[in-house]
Amino acid sequence: MLPKADSNDPTMPDHEQLLLAVARNRDSTAFRALFDHFAPRIKAYMRRLGADSSTAEELVQDVMMAVWLRADRFDPALASASTWIYTIARNRRIDRVRQERRPELQPDDLMPDGGEEPTPDHHFEAAETAFRLRAVIGNLPPEQADVLRLAYYEDKVHAEISAERSIPLGTVKTRLRLALVRLRRAFGEGA
Repeated sequence: MLPKADSNDPTMPDHEQLLLAVARNRDSTAFRALFDHFAPRIKAYMRRLGADSSTAEELVQDVMMAVWLRADRFDPALASASTWIYTIARNRRIDRVRQERRPELQPDDLMPDGGEEPTPDHHFEAAETAFRLRAVIGNLPPEQADVLRLAYYEDKVHAEISAERSIPLGTVKTRLRLALVRLRRAFGEGA
């Protein structure tokens, strides 16, 4: 989906040579020629990819800044200047779309309940839940309580539990499932 280079245009400067001049000498005249040629084309390309005019202009600036900063990474044996620049443009557009889709995280989002300190009631409820949990686990059949403890308190994977207890993997999974069903029932979450 990258635009085709104007390779048949006899007036077109050798973009590879211009890009190499930027890479080797930080040649601002060469960069200006690249910018004048590619900036309007990249903007049109961004518009075709769905960017509004303002976003397209921002992306052009971003792409051309990357061309200036990364010109030393250009290898004419691997790609033409046009392909290299349009690949940067395409990747920047993809990054922008991803960024727009991702909700921005606010510092207050890191704290539960809008950043408020837990109340004494919250501490009491947490302690009560922990007490109930210990009681329910204490009433489980020993083999179910054992695999539950290994899986959730010791953070072991099912295969480790199977090897450690010398029981089939399917048995570990069944015991764990039965234990979780009992816990859900005890806490009123259904089965």
